[in-house]
Amino acid sequence: MISALIGPLLLGLLISGAFEALLRPRPRPFWQRGAAANSVHLGTWLLLFGLLVLLLQRPWFAVMVFLSLQLVVVQSSNAKSHTLNEPFICHDFEYFWDAILHPRLYVPFFGVGLAIAASSAAAVAIGGFFYWEGSLVTSESASRFLTNALGLIAAGAFLLVLSVSQLPAITLRPADDLHRLGLFASLWAYGVALMRSPVPAPEQSPFHALTAVASAHQIEQPLPNVVLVQSESFFDPRPWCAEVNSDLLPHFDATRASASLHGALSVPAWGANTVRTECALLTGTAPSQWGARQFNPYRTLARHPMPSLASALKAAGYRTVCVHPYLASFYFRHKVMPQLGFDHFIDINAFKSSDKSGQYVSDQAVARKIGRLLEDDDNRPLFVFVITMENHGPLHLEAPNRATLATTLPNAPWPLPNHLRDLAVYLHHLSESDKMLASVKNSLNTAKRPGLLGWYGDHVPILPEAYAHFTPPDSRTPYMIWSSADWKAAGERLATAHWETTNEPLELAANELGVQLFKQVFGHDISNDVIKAEPEPQEQE
Repeated sequence: MISALIGPLLLGLLISGAFEALLRPRPRPFWQRGAAANSVHLGTWLLLFGLLVLLLQRPWFAVMVFLSLQLVVVQSSNAKSHTLNEPFICHDFEYFWDAILHPRLYVPFFGVGLAIAASSAAAVAIGGFFYWEGSLVTSESASRFLTNALGLIAAGAFLLVLSVSQLPAITLRPADDLHRLGLFASLWAYGVALMRSPVPAPEQSPFHALTAVASAHQIEQPLPNVVLVQSESFFDPRPWCAEVNSDLLPHFDATRASASLHGALSVPAWGANTVRTECALLTGTAPSQWGARQFNPYRTLARHPMPSLASALKAAGYRTVCVHPYLASFYFRHKVMPQLGFDHFIDINAFKSSDKSGQYVSDQAVARKIGRLLEDDDNRPLFVFVITMENHGPLHLEAPNRATLATTLPNAPWPLPNHLRDLAVYLHHLSESDKMLASVKNSLNTAKRPGLLGWYGDHVPILPEAYAHFTPPDSRTPYMIWSSADWKAAGERLATAHWETTNEPLELAANELGVQLFKQVFGHDISNDVIKAEPEPQEQE
């Protein structure tokens, strides 16, 4: 029995180690990782190989299944590193289920051809191994089979229990930790850190104190309608790429010139992972306060409520609405948004197929929805938080349109070189976001109440070919807080008189922007002592 296992066990372990050399970034060689990391790799292999042998009864088949699954993780990690500047971590295993539910958002980055080829090869291999390799239960006694399989599982579990606790502390910089520890050890280290990470206390959110401020607010003049737009993948590409039309974003330029606050927003995401920025802004909590939970804070917020900008405004009498033209269950938003204090969540079901532009609901359709919400006056101020989708990738699923190049890339050749194809698609949708900005401002200006508009990008877009050609852009995105004419005339409620005379940019972290928007609503009613945890923004150079 042992002789039937030793060959596949040793060969599989050797190939498993060799597969790590395919990772980008590549981990250190095994002899530089330390005994604990190597013991975790060996223990993981013994545990999973033993479980697969117990399940399949065929050791070579078990090796094939394990190595195939490892290759899927390696390829997923490389695709994630290529597009998001971050390798695979244990939190990402749940995205395999999301890839089944939402294949358009994930499979194209993995590679449609590769996914089809891998699935086909797996089907052939399963049939082949079941046909050619006999079951150990029939060739050996059942008791000997169980003894050896369970022995492998026990040995692997023992090594893991012994060595996982001896791993060096993770830095919460996934690329660095993968390089130091290797694939298996880094996955275990992040998993353990996630289980041990405490849930942030409600008091850690600045909106815990600000809710009391909002509740005690004495109405002296009408509170404004507030629209906060998280524009998907919105950034200003003109400083980064000289080939982009300088007049691409006229409404953005005009709004920034008259904004109460504007500048660069430091966001905790690149290319995707929108909820990291979203959570920081709504709750006012920095990623560091979430520990290992920072990589998908909405999984925690789905079970644990947290004070937020929405709940604070609700305490002041606001009607709070979230608009997201996608499936409400994605990222558990259907559970998270009520926990954050939103009265209503408007999702994809409120839009029609004719509202689409490209792959998703257009920004213009979302702007029309905002306009109708502002028209529906129930004598309460309205807070609308908007999560747009039009600019969402994968951009390479759309073909660039030559007719739009005059307004996006006027000097580009046709047919477009590879590094400009996705960029051209993105710029077209970005110009539609600019039109949405104008529409929302118009709706705020024509509403019965004065209005405030907050606008920011959640992260830069996924454009790896363009970034490789032009060098990557700054990871920060722009933000603005703009006031309608009536609200500006009130004057007193502007948080800082500095902004009435100058328009110099301030750099903010994502967790500071929601607090600044709250200050614009309530202005001088807020004492800095109330929000001691909130750092003051630093002026940009």
